[in-house]
Amino acid sequence: MNDFQIGIIGGTGGIGRWFASFFKREGYPVHVVGRSEGMTLPELGESCRVVIVSVPIAATLGVIRRVGPHLPPDALLMDFTSLKEEPVREMLKATTAEVVGCHPLFGPDCPSLEGQNIVLCPGRGNRWLQRMEELFKKGGARVTVTTPAEHDRKMALVQGLIHLDTILLGLTLRDSGMEASALDAFSTPIFRTKRAIVEKVFDANPQLYAGLLAGNPAMEEIFGRYEKNLSLLKELILNHDAEGLASLLKKP
Repeated sequence: MNDFQIGIIGGTGGIGRWFASFFKREGYPVHVVGRSEGMTLPELGESCRVVIVSVPIAATLGVIRRVGPHLPPDALLMDFTSLKEEPVREMLKATTAEVVGCHPLFGPDCPSLEGQNIVLCPGRGNRWLQRMEELFKKGGARVTVTTPAEHDRKMALVQGLIHLDTILLGLTLRDSGMEASALDAFSTPIFRTKRAIVEKVFDANPQLYAGLLAGNPAMEEIFGRYEKNLSLLKELILNHDAEGLASLLKKP
């Protein structure tokens, strides 16, 4: 058994539950806190040397403010939020403990850490940062250490742009007035794949995707590029300029 306890707020579902199982397999005592189960947040902060916040984006800052003051300086406060600038800034204000922002770039359906990406964003201190990095690498993860700002800038492309494109596709399909069943006989494999992604974003957890887009300050830059390229495509296509469009696509 390892020499410290880990507390996960939001560890009853999703990625929090996945990491609760991971840490237990590594020999760490894990305490899981859900909406109606587990320790109180003051008890968790006083008992665990590592406390991880793994709740929806909209609830993250509030949970950080509530648990942060209960951690001693030699502890670690870490979050699993998909955005990093605001949570890391809030953790630094809420606690005297060491602070690390963490973004696991995979979902709870992954069988192991092997080959998966994890981003760590140092906030305060180095001891726990090194320990978490070593632990994740031991599990086979590819760990990248960067600043919260750089993380959010890259995620605006990796997640933000993809979700933006998916939402625009879904809204356009909705505005077409055509029922999905009317398109089945005309659909291609790639259309069916993209429509399934649209349905996931619109139906499964819209709050998650809304938070990723609305909460990332780097999305302003993405919108500028997106609108510029959309305007260029519109001009070429409506002018029936197939040669110009092909030339554009050939550019590196």
